[in-house]
Amino acid sequence: QAQLVESGGGLVQVGGSLRLSCAASGTISRIFAMAWYRQAPGKEREWVARIEWRGRTEYAVSVKGRFTISRDSAENTAFLQMNSLKSEDTGVYYCKLETGVAIESPRYWGQGTQVAVSS
Repeated sequence: QAQLVESGGGLVQVGGSLRLSCAASGTISRIFAMAWYRQAPGKEREWVARIEWRGRTEYAVSVKGRFTISRDSAENTAFLQMNSLKSEDTGVYYCKLETGVAIESPRYWGQGTQVAVSS
């Protein structure tokens, strides 16, 4: 069983930056990819960015060019560098660990870290 712990959230002004971390620990058979999602108040959770452990990255249109996802393979940690933050980036940010591409491959979620962007 893998455990994920997110950190780095906080309160920041519009235009500011934050760097989120997601550290994976426990029994991890394999890390195929890690991804970030967010959930704004009253809205459904949405995908933000994803990185395959071999390095391939993908971004939601709403954050492309402003957010950068990266990983430290040795530390089993993913990061999300968020620049030029907007008020609509406010929400709880969750990370997810994927152990494979198959639908039955275990996936794990963290508890989330709050990001608040004030104008």
